[in-house]
Amino acid sequence: MTTTAQTHLYDEGAEDLLGTDQAADRVTLLPGEQGRLEPGRRIRILWGQDMLLDALDGKYRSIICAVNDHDNTHGIIAQLVNLITTSQWSVPSVTSYARMFHDSVAVHAAHDKEPYVLKYDLDSVLVLALLRPRGREHFTLDDLSRGFRTIAKMIQGRPERRPVASVSFLGARSNKLVGSDGAEPSFESVLSAMYESGFRGDVFPSPGMWQFGHVGVFPSYPFPQSLERMRAGSS
Repeated sequence: MTTTAQTHLYDEGAEDLLGTDQAADRVTLLPGEQGRLEPGRRIRILWGQDMLLDALDGKYRSIICAVNDHDNTHGIIAQLVNLITTSQWSVPSVTSYARMFHDSVAVHAAHDKEPYVLKYDLDSVLVLALLRPRGREHFTLDDLSRGFRTIAKMIQGRPERRPVASVSFLGARSNKLVGSDGAEPSFESVLSAMYESGFRGDVFPSPGMWQFGHVGVFPSYPFPQSLERMRAGSS
């Protein structure tokens, strides 16, 4: 008589203790599209990982986030500056540099297209920060597309700047992202803007996305073609 081996996740029967149906913060991860293995085809979505810890552990050479010329104390760049002890940047100097850059642009390149991408070398990691346009309280998807086109060029052919990861720009306190309807856009819209601009790094979802445990999520973008077929009404 043959028996089928059962795979266990945890020792000592801990599966019985970790049922997720009642958990408020969770995701339901679905398999991504299975196709030909080719480089540069996807944006990887880091569900369940901690960007700050990964940056401190040296998992990334570059981090993409936002910066403004007024107050960055609640932004992820402030957390990075405070945690990376070898950096000579401080939160006030990060903001001061952004303000000085805006002042210089206003004099010498007033007609250039925003947003600009500022480089902050924190010694162990390079921060590529999209500078929020002056006089605005938020970014738009168009800002994101233009900024990531610049970032894609800054990364291309520069192996010393890879691996690279980005925040999702959603759920932000200091530098909000707003869609054409005045509300925050979907995660899919953000991923599409990044992808169409040429970005192929990693993206970390915002903490608020852990409230969608009842909806399946994918580990990479573009999403499987089956999603489009479902949206079109076919199975």
